[in-house]
Amino acid sequence: MSAFERIFTPENMQFMVKGAGYSLLVAICALAGGSVLGLLAAMARMGKNKIARAIANVYVEVIRGTPMMLQILLLYLGGPVITRTLFHYVFTPNPILVGTIAIAINSGAYSTELFRSAIQSVDKGQWEAAKTIGLTHKQTLREIILPQAFKRILPPYINEFIVLIKDSSLLSTIGAAELLQRADVLGAKFYNYLLPLLFATVAYLVMTLTISYFARRLERRLAESD
Repeated sequence: MSAFERIFTPENMQFMVKGAGYSLLVAICALAGGSVLGLLAAMARMGKNKIARAIANVYVEVIRGTPMMLQILLLYLGGPVITRTLFHYVFTPNPILVGTIAIAINSGAYSTELFRSAIQSVDKGQWEAAKTIGLTHKQTLREIILPQAFKRILPPYINEFIVLIKDSSLLSTIGAAELLQRADVLGAKFYNYLLPLLFATVAYLVMTLTISYFARRLERRLAESD
């Protein structure tokens, strides 16, 4: 039996596809969490509260100035140390959960600038117009500014989602059972890393190219609705 036949069995393919599903799930959850963090940090950086602005600035600069791999390892290895030291409680962190949180925190720092630039690119006259018809600051932001900012942020945001799918491979370093880690497992099992890694490459391409295709269609629809 050839190496191809031994590796590409239905059971092994199911094993790998499940890993691809985990990679996609991590990216979706990290994008959602990063969106919340990014929007809050963007509002803080544009706000008048000096403390909130300072906290947001530190968050963005520290996260953007350090490697994501380091952030994942610090959260995964440092979390148990902190809880043991402060609360005398020992726990085993879930690699998928911790990795998703770490990637979300990282994504939030980069999303902050995307949100801030998109919001600031909306014509300031619209704030004035909304104020004259009696809308509050929050109503103006929610009903007028953010919908327009969303259209402008969509292309780079889709790119951020694609980057997160690829970045999910970093979780293999902490034992998360995502796509790349499962490719390593099959490679070690059959003493052949090339074929599982090639499968992982194709799987990543399928996910990213599919998202890019639907993103282009969505952009065209939004452009037609303007």
